Amino acid sequence: MNEVAPDSGSEPEPVPEPAPAAPRSLRQSLATIVLGFEVIVVFLAALVIWGLSRGADEAGGLPSWLALAGGGVIIVGLIATIGLLRFRWAYVLGWVLQVLILASGFLNPAMFVVGVLFGGMWWYCMVVGSRIDRQRAAAAAPGKEQQ
Repeated sequence: MNEVAPDSGSEPEPVPEPAPAAPRSLRQSLATIVLGFEVIVVFLAALVIWGLSRGADEAGGLPSWLALAGGGVIIVGLIATIGLLRFRWAYVLGWVLQVLILASGFLNPAMFVVGVLFGGMWWYCMVVGSRIDRQRAAAAAPGKEQQ
């Protein structure tokens, strides 16, 4: 019942190993972390702004759905930016999102604090990540003496 195919006498061809992926830059890794945490915070902030604006429809304030829609658009932008960080222009998009989050402080003043904190973290990650990536590239440059 269990028949074994006759051996053809040839060795199976070795499967070539895939080339190792290029290491991610520290700047890209830090940006991913900041944007990932920002997704959570913006989601929760959108819920807070939505909850606070529920009675404002009659008083001439913002419609309650606008907070959820605006938060959703920013969240989609943050997630898309995480996926696009392999391109240089995605870091500019990250700065634009930081400004939008800071501007949401006009809807809820506590968002000014959130925007300043995450904007500061974004700035720090961009500066320090770029500096460390340059140092790593200089250390790995051919002809450079290893220390």
